[in-house]
This record gives sequence, C-alpha cells and structure tokens, in this order.
Amino acid sequence: MQLLVSGINHKTAPISIRDQLSQKTDEIKDKLNFKLNKNCFKEFFILSTCNRFEIYIYSEKEAAARKSLKEDIFNLIEKFLKGHFKYENNDLNDYLYQYHDLKAVEHLYRVAAGLDSLVKGEDQILAQIKNQFKEYKKEDLTASYLNQLCLEAIKVGKLVRTKTKINERAVSVSYAAVELARDIFGSLDGEKVMILGAGKTAELTLKNLLNYGVEGILVANRTYVNGQKLAAEYGGEVIRWEEFKQRVGEVDIIIASTAAPHTVLHKEDLQEVIMKKHGPMFLIDIAMPRDIDQEVENLPGVHLYNIDDLKKVIDKNLNLRENEVDKAESIIEEEKYNFQKWLRERRCVPLIKEMREDARTIKEKEVKRALHLLHNSELEAEEIIEQLGHRLLNKLLHQPTVGLKELAVENEKNKKDKLEAVKTIFAVGVDNE
Repeated sequence: MQLLVSGINHKTAPISIRDQLSQKTDEIKDKLNFKLNKNCFKEFFILSTCNRFEIYIYSEKEAAARKSLKEDIFNLIEKFLKGHFKYENNDLNDYLYQYHDLKAVEHLYRVAAGLDSLVKGEDQILAQIKNQFKEYKKEDLTASYLNQLCLEAIKVGKLVRTKTKINERAVSVSYAAVELARDIFGSLDGEKVMILGAGKTAELTLKNLLNYGVEGILVANRTYVNGQKLAAEYGGEVIRWEEFKQRVGEVDIIIASTAAPHTVLHKEDLQEVIMKKHGPMFLIDIAMPRDIDQEVENLPGVHLYNIDDLKKVIDKNLNLRENEVDKAESIIEEEKYNFQKWLRERRCVPLIKEMREDARTIKEKEVKRALHLLHNSELEAEEIIEQLGHRLLNKLLHQPTVGLKELAVENEKNKKDKLEAVKTIFAVGVDNE
C-alpha cells in the first residue's frame, strides 16, 4: 500500500494558513488532477473544512517513489502558501503533517470519529467527509482503494458514535440550555418560551428548544422590526418591549440576550406571576452584562442560569466525552487492521482474475467442442456430457498437478508450509456439500 495523507489542521496551523488553502482548494484540485492524468499516482481526495485541509493520495508505485511523492505534495502546498507565513523564518514544516499507509488510515478514522476535531465527537465532520468523498467519487478521482477507505472511515465514524458516548451531552451554550431545561421539565412538549433580545445565541437556543417540542413563542426586542423578523422565522408572536413584563406569566421559559447595560428583569417583576404559576419557571440569562437580577433565583420554583452556569455544564460534558476517547481508539485500532486485511486480500485480485480468465478459456473451448458433438456426432448426449466433465477436470487440474509434483521434489525448506497452503487453497479434505 502506498497511501499518503498531507495536511494541516486547527492544532498545527493558524486560521490564516488554513483559510488560504481552503480558498485555493479548486486550484489545488486541478493541479492534482493534472498529476493524476500523468500517472503520478492512481487516486486522490481532498478533505477541506474550516478546521483542516488534507490531501489523501493512493499510489501503486514502488516504495522507493514514496519520498518523491511526499516531496511533490509538500512543494505543491508550499507554493500555494508562499507569502502567507507569519514570520520570515517560518516554512511549511512548521504546519504540515504527513502520514503513510496504516498511520494514514488511522488518521482518517480518527478524523471521522471526531477525535481530531476542535470539539471531540462533533458530528459535522462525518457529513463533510461523506459529501466531499461523494463529489470526488462522482468525478472518478477516487477508485477502489480510496473508495473503500472513505466508506470504511464513514462506517468507523458511525460505529464510534454508536458504541461510545463521544457525541452525547451538550457542548455548546445553546444545547447546554436545552439540556438544563429538560432536566427541569422532563419533556418540553407544549412549553412556552419568551425571547428577550434577538442575538444569535438566543436564536440558536430557541431553535434547539423548538426541536424538543416547545410550542408558543413570544419575542420582545427594543428594535421592534428585529423582533418581527425572529418571530416570523420561527412562527412566534412579536410584542412591544414595554409589554414583556405583563406577558411573562404566559410562558415557562425565558431566554434573555439583550445588549442592555443593566438588568431588565427583577425579582419584583416575577413575584406575583410565581404565586399564580403551578409549575417551574426556567430563566436562561446569556447576556453580558447580565439581563436578569440574581435575586430572582430566590423565588420558589424559579431556576436561573447564566453564561457561567452553562459553561460549567459544557466543561463537565467535555470531560465526559474525553473519558470515552479510549473506547473510541480501541474501535479504531481494530478497524484499521480490518482495512489492512482487506488490502492484503486485494493483492491477489489480479491473480484471481488471471486464474478465472484461464479457466473461462478452457471452459469455452470444451463447451464449444461438446456442442459440436451434440449436433454432428452419433454419440449419446450422456456420453458427450461425461466427456465434457472428464476433459474439464483434467484440463483445470493439469497445471496445479504439475506444480505440486515440482514442489514435491524441492528441498525440504518451507516445503511443508507450501503444501499446507495448497491444501488450504483447494480445500483438500473439506466437505464442500
């Protein structure tokens, strides 16, 4: 196997370097396609995301050509990064990693499993591999080896996420808020939510709450038109900023994310509401400075969480994911050797094709002879079929028999092992019925 991966990622290179390669993906692809047509290698595939840029190449050239191929790819990437290094004494060696063969297989498996991601276990990378591989396969830039590698990587990515908890629990502010809300309410079906402000994080939190069954939405924003846009996008009702305190009694969840320089919701604003309410109230304050007075949490049934509380949840969940890494790596270790086994099996494919072609030639000649006899001789059909079977048996086994006899008269070194291999190949002594 001559598999080479050359790449940079968020751990090895700054965003300026990653961004430059990302912008040049099509040009690099064209250059590689030119080399492919010149038979410099057999297949290639580029994986380009915001956090990584990697080139996977499969070559059937001798191992001696490996160094040359490695240098070619290095020089190609360096050419596209010329003038973009931060310091004069920087060069591509400061950023680039290159892995060969089984190490390259392991690397792609780790990428697909999310172990090499900025956030361990994230799911987006798996979709990115699928989509980009599909594009290269459609253009015939990948063939049997990289096709199998990418399909196996996707399988491994799914397997790791199924057999471990590497992608479970919230690792973003918006998901952490939903996780806490579910801890309080259990099911979120039918719960109602109010949004104060129209920031991006508040919108993401709202979107995730809706995915878990939240229904009624009230949106209050100092700029009414911005509130209208958010309400329209998610099927909610926009209300004037001055009205929101009179409407808090209608909701179970409040997400506060304004740009106000002071708190906008206070204990006295909720006291009467809480006395009439029969269930809990969940307040998420993701503003900085805070929107909700801390005293609010002293009211019975009120659960107030700010950005620091959410980050504690995220940190705890990241630690839980980290604890799953060893399990994921065990799966990858096993699967990379399964791929190596597939590769070793592929080595004999040309030989198998040649054997089958030789056998097909013998079969066609003998069948042609038998058909001729059936139409032109006085022999019974039964006798012709007997002859066909006998002649096929002799011709198909002639060369293996000659080879076995030659093996039998060899010196003793390795002869026993070779004879055992022949027995295994021809399943001698095995009941095939």
